[in-house]
Amino acid sequence: MSIRLLSETIINQIAAGEVIERPASVVKELVENAIDAGATRIEIVTAGGGKNLIRVTDNGGGIPADELTLAVSRHCTSKLTDDVHDIRALGFRGEALPSIGSVARLSIKSRTAEADSGYEVVVRGGHLEGPRPTAINRGTIVEVSDLFYATPARLKFMKTDRAESTAITEVVKRIAISFPQIRFSIAGTDRSPLELPATCSAGETVTEAAMLERISQVLGADFSENALALDSEREGVRLTGFTAIPSFNRANSLHQFAYINGRPVRDKQVFGALRGAYSDVIARDRHPVGVLFLQLDPAHVDVNVHPAKADVRFRDPGLVRGLIVGTIRHALAQSGIRPATSGAEAMLKAFQAQGFGTKGFETPEPSSSSFTSPPARNWQSASNYRPEPPRQEWSPQTAHPAQRPLHLDTQPVPRFEQVGFGEAMQATISQFTAPSADSRAAEIEAPAELLRAPLGAARAQIHANYIVAQTEDSLVIVDQHAAHERLVYEALKTALDAKPMAAQMLLIPEIVDLPEEDAERVVAHAQTLERFGLSVEQFGPGAVAVRETPAMLGEMDVQQLIRDLADEIAEHDTANGLKDMLNHVAATMACHGSVRSGRRMKGEEMNALLRQMEATPGSGTCNHGRPTYIELKLSDIERLFGRR
Repeated sequence: MSIRLLSETIINQIAAGEVIERPASVVKELVENAIDAGATRIEIVTAGGGKNLIRVTDNGGGIPADELTLAVSRHCTSKLTDDVHDIRALGFRGEALPSIGSVARLSIKSRTAEADSGYEVVVRGGHLEGPRPTAINRGTIVEVSDLFYATPARLKFMKTDRAESTAITEVVKRIAISFPQIRFSIAGTDRSPLELPATCSAGETVTEAAMLERISQVLGADFSENALALDSEREGVRLTGFTAIPSFNRANSLHQFAYINGRPVRDKQVFGALRGAYSDVIARDRHPVGVLFLQLDPAHVDVNVHPAKADVRFRDPGLVRGLIVGTIRHALAQSGIRPATSGAEAMLKAFQAQGFGTKGFETPEPSSSSFTSPPARNWQSASNYRPEPPRQEWSPQTAHPAQRPLHLDTQPVPRFEQVGFGEAMQATISQFTAPSADSRAAEIEAPAELLRAPLGAARAQIHANYIVAQTEDSLVIVDQHAAHERLVYEALKTALDAKPMAAQMLLIPEIVDLPEEDAERVVAHAQTLERFGLSVEQFGPGAVAVRETPAMLGEMDVQQLIRDLADEIAEHDTANGLKDMLNHVAATMACHGSVRSGRRMKGEEMNALLRQMEATPGSGTCNHGRPTYIELKLSDIERLFGRR
């Protein structure tokens, strides 16, 4: 078979297969172009999930008439210099517009500030028409219709209009977080309108408050109430952003956002580091919520890995991972003890769902008549007719047990005391008053300084497991077992970090065969592994000898441990897997060595537990990621009783 040169249309369609995967990919490329053009207002309109219509309008600098034809030509861009590693714009390949024009009907209208009128070019299936004059304000309008009409096979792999519309919205939200000075709006016949107003003016420095406000527009207002600010720098790499406290988490990773020099990415190294930072404070089936911004020299990161520009490669991945994990854990430690606001909201909803709250005690309006008419009989079918039983006069002997009067006292209460709460009536009622949760509650003193503490003063223990505490403006409920479990675990971790781990020597060294490069990686981290009680050394070109293992782990599969460590070092350039195993053992020991559920505690013990929780980082969740306490503000309680 002879070799021949492919046509320009086929080349563009092949490129489109990598760049344009779905309508959301088109929106991503067009919005990034608008941002690179200096736009402060971007409007997106879609129809049919983006398959029928995508229109992106911006007020950017526009494209000169003599450059419109270059804009739809391959490998033509204004965003890249002669240095391919010096990438400071969102777009740089020059493939997006020609790829879109090869598989859809593309129209570009643009006008610069200096031009008297705008110009338009049209690309249909790879064929260029124009440029020709058109009426347009300063900026650019890019309209894409009949997506994939030139490659109908691709349409079979598209999802429903609703799913594609949702994907477009997620793409715009992900981009919008990084640019709070730009106003974004999404509308169309296939969706509900979405407005993301700018939170700061164009050209001014983006403040922490402006960034948090934009993030709250995307993630919801409850994120800002549970967010921790991040700001750290190490060896030329700076990390900023926000992450949530451990008890504020989600069931999936859709609420995790990462940006490299302002570019949204879906990099597994970054998200793996985010997950690792919460490894022992969040449940395994839950995911943290966070927005991370990494700023570093463009020469130290490769964004040219894939045409979609979602994956990146760092020159020093270990540095980036260590910075993310260390900064987040430091922020969690410095945040003190904070409950997630979602916990109180969930409790309020649970109460209201059971009929509590002002709506649960609605009293029916009295009837205008003093007599109640009997229910009408059903004469529609003879088989449904049942004769009514004879009515009986009411008497204490014939009444239902729930309707019979309570004989509280053999002596009748005087009439004037039945009207109000006289002493006799109060004495009678007190016989049937429910006892308090714990008789010791009244014995526990509550000094003013304890009420001002974050967790307040212990007031009672209920069901021999939950401590009820009182602050100046809230009610706190603490799970004593979960709380003490976290305290013991943190104490064990501190002891592990204070000195090298105890090791047990193997009678016969374990020889582990590995690929030569994996063996070299493990030996390169031998000094770190020795701190955790694992002694390894080179044993030939493709093997390592293990002479000591951590005594804390007991009998273990040494072969599998070394292979897992080799895989982790190859992927992340770290050997934290062994430390995680030791922490898991410590967590198990803490679980079995903590205060058990069902144990009665004295007031002094309860207050001592609360004070230790306040002084221990991460005590808001237990080792398994469950919350250790819930706080209800007094205003929330008053709202339950209809006082507000």
